[in-house]
Amino acid sequence: MAAIRSLRSLLDPFTMTLLAVVLLASLLPAQGQIATGFEWLTTAAIALLFFMHGAKLSRDEIVRGITHWRLHAIVFGCTFVFFPLLGVALKPVVAPLVGDGLYYGILYMCALPATVQSAIAFTSLARGNIPAAICSAAASSLIGIFITPLLVIWLLGAEGDQTAHTLDAIQKIIVQLLLPFIAGQIARRWIAGWMKRNSHWLKHVDRSSIVLVVYTAFSEAVNQGLWTQVPLKNLLALVAVCCVLLAIVLVAIWYAAKLMGFDLEDRITILFAGSKKSLATGVPMAQVLFSSASLGVMLLPIMIFHQIQLMVCAVLAQKFAERPQQHD
Repeated sequence: MAAIRSLRSLLDPFTMTLLAVVLLASLLPAQGQIATGFEWLTTAAIALLFFMHGAKLSRDEIVRGITHWRLHAIVFGCTFVFFPLLGVALKPVVAPLVGDGLYYGILYMCALPATVQSAIAFTSLARGNIPAAICSAAASSLIGIFITPLLVIWLLGAEGDQTAHTLDAIQKIIVQLLLPFIAGQIARRWIAGWMKRNSHWLKHVDRSSIVLVVYTAFSEAVNQGLWTQVPLKNLLALVAVCCVLLAIVLVAIWYAAKLMGFDLEDRITILFAGSKKSLATGVPMAQVLFSSASLGVMLLPIMIFHQIQLMVCAVLAQKFAERPQQHD
């Protein structure tokens, strides 16, 4: 029974839900007028999702700990510089293993911002620098709205059909992501209290939007012959690549922070904030950036990496939590 409870604690229920949705889309993909309706609904859901992100992100969280600039610099450097460069550097090895489509998905994953909730939760469990984790994770989420699309255009723009025309992509980003986010920030002064009081059910709106995007994306991908394009051996190789990628990042971050002289609590924060990639941001943003034909393949890496990072970081956080309270 203890082993079963441990397994349940490692398996993220939301990721399992998304995998079930992928299975549903594989067996019963939306087609015809139904698929068109789902596309319109998905566009509205993405706008609502980023409106809520804007309304939830407190400016106080950005200001708090802002003087700890060295910590934030290494987290942002890992998230938006080291991860993308690592993805590019590994192309000669990774692309032949997983195929070009999944490799582009890995590059997209490398360009994503860090998570907010899990980075803070793991830092708290491991007794790291929680205010710094809140500041770094929130700022990464905010900056990612601007930086991630530019990184994607830079990383994948030369690959022809993988991204829309640059001007079209920028227009979609502004209309579907940036404007709803700004509207949420403006509306925060009136609705922040209501959202906090109703956070227990509003989180289901967030997750329902992501589930809707995943179902729509994979329905289109299945209709385009996704599973004939992605053999089982490539999927297994993708899991292995995600494990190796996470291991490289975790080791590099930990020793870089140690060499820079950060204390243990700060190193814990850097480890958990700098190694995460956000599924919640990645799924709706992919809907805006990529064509429907390639969307399913582009989302597979972040879905798999998300589950692996949660499982590994849960174990690491528990190990840190077991250290003596007066650890030097």
